[in-house]
Amino acid sequence: MAHGGDLDAARALFPDAPEPWIDLSTGINPVPYPWPAPDASLWQRLPASADERALRAAAAAAYGVADPARVVAAPGTQILIETLPRLVAPTDVAVVGPTYAEHAAAWARGGHAVHAVAGLAEAAGARVAVVVNPNNPDGRVHAAGDLLALARENAGRGGLLVVDEAFCDLEPAESLGGHLVPGLVVLRSFGKTYGLAGLRLGFALALPEAARAIAAALGPWAVSGPALTIGRAALADRDWRVRAAAERAADAGRLDRMLARAGCAVVGGTSLFRLARCPDAAALFRRLGEAGIFVRRFAERPDLLRFGLPAGKDQWCRLSRILKPDGSAPLGQGEDEGGA
Repeated sequence: MAHGGDLDAARALFPDAPEPWIDLSTGINPVPYPWPAPDASLWQRLPASADERALRAAAAAAYGVADPARVVAAPGTQILIETLPRLVAPTDVAVVGPTYAEHAAAWARGGHAVHAVAGLAEAAGARVAVVVNPNNPDGRVHAAGDLLALARENAGRGGLLVVDEAFCDLEPAESLGGHLVPGLVVLRSFGKTYGLAGLRLGFALALPEAARAIAAALGPWAVSGPALTIGRAALADRDWRVRAAAERAADAGRLDRMLARAGCAVVGGTSLFRLARCPDAAALFRRLGEAGIFVRRFAERPDLLRFGLPAGKDQWCRLSRILKPDGSAPLGQGEDEGGA
């Protein structure tokens, strides 16, 4: 299964591309949180229960959850995606898509009958429904009220609704963290928002009984000591998150303008990535790759490319040069070439 962020694959495709690569194939904040240097002892001892409780309290406050007992900390959201199917007896699972492919793959590996559906109405008959909100890769947003109605309907049949809010932090979409009901599990990603994907930290939000079952499946010391400390500091820094939301939204608008000048039509996305339909997406992917810029392509939709955000002036300039209509014009000093 192809994923963004695989620069080894990029180098194999384009062995003569200049280094360093610009990786725009992910939806990770290119401006990371200025994390505090963890005390050396955190690398030398097992994570403390008090530190884990403090992290869950910070996450509860950041995500609008009433009680830290409704928060489960995990070593990345992907582990939670893998864990949930093992907690449910084999059943029918509807995944609202097209979306992040690991959801369907994980439920299929767990022995469930998985089928893709186009919307919430089609998911209503399944025992388990999975929704990514905002969706990856098109940024589609489902109303909180519609999701809660589906959760209650599923719960009435003993079912489950999983809502992956990996890209919710910097968006105006309403989170369900403050509206947890029976049969609902909400997933939150830390690394995407804070630009610290290598830290491997994510959260499940659920009512206490479900939260305890998820935590038990993860086992003790699920999150490293450094991740507990850095995660707590970042989640408590609301001012940074507000600034990041405004700055990344401005960056997304700037990228939209650059893509439009290249003849591409932006058809969706979030403030951390843009999905564009391009006249010759394969040729543009190749031209970018030969210039050391890696973007996300889709085998099932060869007309689409997904662009993450560049980091800093040099990366913006390199991308702008390739996206110019002739792909070779010299750099100017306009807002897209000379800005930060």
